[in-house]
This record gives sequence, C-alpha cells and structure tokens, in this order.
Amino acid sequence: MLEKIILAKSFVKIEWKRFGLWVLFSFFVVMISLCAVLKPYRVPPIISILSDVSEKTVAPIASDVLPDPRIEPLKSMETLESLCVYGEKSNFCELNGDIRIHGNSSSIYFTSSQLKNKVFQNNSLGVKLYARKIDRTVMKKIKEVWIKPILSSSNHVIIPNCTINHSVPFIVLSTGGYAGNIFHDTSDVLIPLYLTSLHFNGEVQFLAQEKNPWWINRHEVMFKALSNYPIIDFDHDDHVRCFKGGIVGLKSNKDFGISLAKFNPNGLSLRNFTQFNRRVYSLKRDSVTEKTNRQKRKPRLLIVSRKKTRAILNEDELKQVARGLGFEVEIVDANMNLKNFSKIVNSMDVMVGVHGAGLTNMIYLPENAVLIQIVPIGCGPISRIFYENPARDMNLNYLEYKVNVMESSLIEQYPRDHIIINDPSNAIKNDWLGFKKVYMDNQDVRLDLSRFKLVLLKALAILSHKSSI
Repeated sequence: MLEKIILAKSFVKIEWKRFGLWVLFSFFVVMISLCAVLKPYRVPPIISILSDVSEKTVAPIASDVLPDPRIEPLKSMETLESLCVYGEKSNFCELNGDIRIHGNSSSIYFTSSQLKNKVFQNNSLGVKLYARKIDRTVMKKIKEVWIKPILSSSNHVIIPNCTINHSVPFIVLSTGGYAGNIFHDTSDVLIPLYLTSLHFNGEVQFLAQEKNPWWINRHEVMFKALSNYPIIDFDHDDHVRCFKGGIVGLKSNKDFGISLAKFNPNGLSLRNFTQFNRRVYSLKRDSVTEKTNRQKRKPRLLIVSRKKTRAILNEDELKQVARGLGFEVEIVDANMNLKNFSKIVNSMDVMVGVHGAGLTNMIYLPENAVLIQIVPIGCGPISRIFYENPARDMNLNYLEYKVNVMESSLIEQYPRDHIIINDPSNAIKNDWLGFKKVYMDNQDVRLDLSRFKLVLLKALAILSHKSSI
C-alpha cells in the first residue's frame, strides 16, 4: 500500500513538472511571436530616451553623437566624402571659404557655404594625397591629412588663429610613395600636378607632404613652371596658414596619361603635357621634321641602358649593328641630371629600351620620333598599358620587339617546358610581387640581332617618310 502511495506522489510530481515546462515553453512562443509582429514598430532606446528629455536639459555636445531626429531626419545626413571627388587613381577635395592649414598636425580646418544646410555623420575626413590609391602596398605608407569642417559653434572644435595669410589658392600634395622612380615620379606626381594646377597660371601655393629636398631639386624645373612660390614643407610647418580656396590632393585617373573625364575639365591631353615639358626645359625640337636637316646628318638613336634588371646583355653589339645601318648611336644611363638628359633625348630620332622606367623619358622626345620597346617574356600586357598607349598619345611612332624564349635569361633558370617560360599569364596570377620578382627583377635579354635589325630598318623607313613631309 505504501509503495502505491509513493508511486502516486511521484506521478503527481512528474505531471506538475511537465505542466511547468509546458507553461514556460508557451511563454517563450508567445514572446517570440510578439517580437516578430512588433519588430517594425520598435523605438530605438536612444530615441526613446531623447524623447523623454526636455530640449533645455540637453547641453550642446560634440557632433559625434547621433543628432536628434526631430531636428534632422537620419536619411538626409551626408558623409564628408560628398565634398570630394573619388577616382581610380586619386581622391581630391576642392575647398573654398575660410581655410586654415596647420601642416605639423596634418589638419585642414574650413568653413564655407559648401557646408550650409548640411548635416554630416562624421566630424573629420582623412585623405591620402599620393595619386596611386590602387596600390595598397604603397598607400599604407602614406600619412592621412585630416579635413575638419567647422559645422557650427556647438561642435566644440577649436579654430586656430592665422599666423600667415595667403592671397593665392593652395594645393596640398604628396611627393612620397615611389619617389625616385622616374615612371612613378611622372605618373603619380608630375602629370597629376600639371593637370591640377596649370589653370592657376603659377598663382598657386604648393604644400608638399613628405618633401624630400633631393627630389624637389630633381624636378625643380617643373615645380617652378607651375608655381611662382617656393614649396612649403607641409609636415614640418608649424604656421597656421590661411587661404580662401584650394585643393587637397591631385587629380589623376590614368597611369602615365590624362583621361578626358571629370578630372580634366580643361580638356588637357598627354600631348599637351609633353609640349609643356619641352617648353619648360627649353628643348629645341618639337618634331623630327622641324629644325633637322636630314640631308646633313645621320638619324640619331638612343639606347637606354639598364644595369640591374632587364639589361641588354649584348648592348655593344646592338650599337654596332645600328651604326652599320646608318644611325648615330649613344648608350646612356637614364639616372642622370634631368636638365642634361632631357636635352640628349630631345636630340634623338629613335629611342630604344627594354620595358621599364627608363622609357618614361620619351616625354622629352620630339613628336614623330620612334620609340622601340623591347618586351621581355611575361611583360606584354603591362608594356601596352604603361608605354605603348602613352607613346601613341604623345604623337610618337611606336614599334615593339617581343623577346623570344631563347633571348631571355629565364631559359637559364627554368626548364624549357616550365610554366614560367611557356605560360606567363597563368604562371603567377593575382600576385604582383611574385610576378615582379620573376619577370622583372630576374630577367635580362640577349637580343637576336638579325631579327632586331628588321625593327631598326622599319624605324628608318618611318623617319624617311616623316622627313619628306
């Protein structure tokens, strides 16, 4: 009998437990259902709190706190990026109004009608000035410049007092990045600077981030042609310089070129840039058909010499073959004073070189001259982008010599059937550093001079035609 009573009580406990679990389960089901139904109508906690507080009790605070939606709807808020233009290669911001630049702290304060009736989500905007934003590796090394708009007296930004007032606009630029490589100097700084500043006719003040004296000296002819004022060292300038307008960053959206786009409202071209170069360097020849009496002298050919990588291993033999065809030949290392080197290049009718930065010096060639690019294994696609297209844009005659397997030093490093030799496009995918190491840093060429002679004869035929026009 006792056993039956105990057993009955156990069943009662079990039933009560089941009942409790069922009630708990039902409670959760109801709550989940309510949440699902009411979710679109939930009021964010921060807005609920703001609604319960009188406006008089809310003191003005820094603008990084969410604005009261009763004053400005959230959907109408903008980001500071809306003040700038974003391109493939660079970002730049055109500012006007009361602008105060303190280079030492990388800060640019401004207030103007550009900010009128706008509410921004952020208090400041960081801009990297080097015009090669597509290259993540180098951009990591570029320091940001901070644009800090003064939106109202309530955002508690301390506006520094002016120590120097300027009557001309400004351009803040970076001369860092790959400084010293003539291709990057030209593509990432000089062409963008020309495009950004030419319309000021010299009445513009440059402030250079990462200003290296040796680099500025190397390109001083160009800087002096674009600005009538000494370049200010942005990073080490403790003055508060005040301007009424200017540009933060440079306009650029094409490697070694100028695109007809929103970055280029004046319709400038790469040909305009080379004409400008010849003028500021006081170069004598604008074209191979001008100031050249073809009957009195031989055509001149320049071989751009490389020593470390992509060298022409039979350079001297090439010189002799070209001489045999009637050329006057010079072999020159491009790493020399630009004032002198520009004059050498401008005196030439033909320039020959292996794919690489030295070919950038074609900007000093007279129009209708001939550029011969020697293209090593694997370098076909980039040779087209970096030198063939620009050469045509400069009104130069472009010829190409593609190196075959037996002319490349790679044949001494890999078997004949290796993918590096036979299929460069698939050998190293999506790895620029790997590609560069194999095809650019560890490849030289030994030209088949019998085959290369045909290209030189074609160059002579082009020059003969041009001189008869």
